[in-house]
Amino acid sequence: MAKTTKPSAPKLRTIDSVALETGKMPPHSPDFEKAVLGALMLEKDAIVEVQELLKPETFHNELHAKIFRAIQDINLRHEPVDMLTVAEELKKKGELDEIGGHYYLSQLSMTVSSAAHVEYHAKLLSQKYIQRQLITASAEIQRDAFEEDIIVDELLDGAQQKIFEIAEGNIHRETEHVKIVVAKAMKELEGVQNREDGLSGVPSGFSALDGITLGWQASDMIIVAARPSMGKTAFVLSMARNMSVVHKIPTAFFSLEMSSEQLVKRLMASESKLESKKIRGGKKLTQEEWVHLENSIRTFDEAPLYIDDTPALSIFEFRSKARRLVLAHDIKIIIIDYLQLMSGPPELRKAVREQEVSAISRALKSIAKELNVPVIALSQMNRSVEMRGGNKRPHLSDLRESGAIEQDADLVLFIHRPEYYGMTEDEQGFPTAGLAEIIIAKHRNGETADVKLKFAQAEFTDWEAAPDPDMPLPKNTTTTYPSKMNYNKTFDLPSSDAPF
Repeated sequence: MAKTTKPSAPKLRTIDSVALETGKMPPHSPDFEKAVLGALMLEKDAIVEVQELLKPETFHNELHAKIFRAIQDINLRHEPVDMLTVAEELKKKGELDEIGGHYYLSQLSMTVSSAAHVEYHAKLLSQKYIQRQLITASAEIQRDAFEEDIIVDELLDGAQQKIFEIAEGNIHRETEHVKIVVAKAMKELEGVQNREDGLSGVPSGFSALDGITLGWQASDMIIVAARPSMGKTAFVLSMARNMSVVHKIPTAFFSLEMSSEQLVKRLMASESKLESKKIRGGKKLTQEEWVHLENSIRTFDEAPLYIDDTPALSIFEFRSKARRLVLAHDIKIIIIDYLQLMSGPPELRKAVREQEVSAISRALKSIAKELNVPVIALSQMNRSVEMRGGNKRPHLSDLRESGAIEQDADLVLFIHRPEYYGMTEDEQGFPTAGLAEIIIAKHRNGETADVKLKFAQAEFTDWEAAPDPDMPLPKNTTTTYPSKMNYNKTFDLPSSDAPF
């Protein structure tokens, strides 16, 4: 007699394993599942109300998931959904008998008398599904955490990614009537009208630049790009100082290249006007200088400036930190120095670098929109500028490693200093000494222009001296006279420091 083998038990899903260990059933509602399916087969338009809320996986009962998938397929063909068409669809797939045949479908149809509450029931099912997803994710995180050879950074990235994917997959934005949107826009416009500076966004501290951008706008991703030694960090650090110290605007600064102590010492040198070597400890301070320094840096005591110097910050960790900062400190603008030092999703770490940078760029735009704050990210440029002849002005194609940066950004700004390349005059014969051009190469919601700033001793300031009105302006240069806006001193570095 042949020996019979006992069939092996089916492999339990992660959530069922957790339920078995805890002695609890996974969150689900059989009655609501039946009510929703019954309503969908009862009224032809009911599927329209729930199609953005539900998917087959939302149903805990696998048989119910198959019925809903059949309803979806019928709806995609623009055919009527009722008990007969659903039965025929399931019969084509060979699943009619499996779900209980015509009898079970008729029982579902008799569960409800109308589809009046189908959307409410669908939302409850969606909530149960999210709970099950979180249980599954936490079980997988726990399982991975027990692995001895796993890299902790990868474990953290993976954990954050799992939670992020659950959140992203269940965000549903409601459609609004244009009347409601217009009312919101009018309210925002009223707020702008009441502002003395006339801006609608966060001021940069440079009046000419703000005159074009109207301030950094909420949900925008702004790219500030330049070759090394052009002063990228000095430019954004000066803005961070103006925003937080002068305007008391809560500002977050993520520095992936320099430590927080290095950044603060630069700020201290700026406020005190003391020699940077003394601030860095290379020279001793006199008693009078100590007193002056202590008095100068008191301006930072109440400044809502928050610095994070985590190296190789992953995009998932950045999202988590940014969310917490916005919730805890009502952050209004975020600065990142710089984009190429961030790490992307774990699955792209070994991929082509361009793909990883593209994922980082898309994520930064998504975060800016989600948190409704402007995100300013510094970016490196490739070497094609150095090899280019002529005035060596940067172009959008010079952005390093990814065309997605240009595509995702709402504004792209280049810092260009002709003097750095040994050019003493521009094409019109005007001297370039101390000239720094902020080239707005892309402006999704406004004009592109070149803004003139003064650059001296590693300091960016407004171009205060207006040229003779009878003389022609330099080619491709916007008139940037001082506006009525009055900003305090921008970030300053002693002459002994090189641009950074």
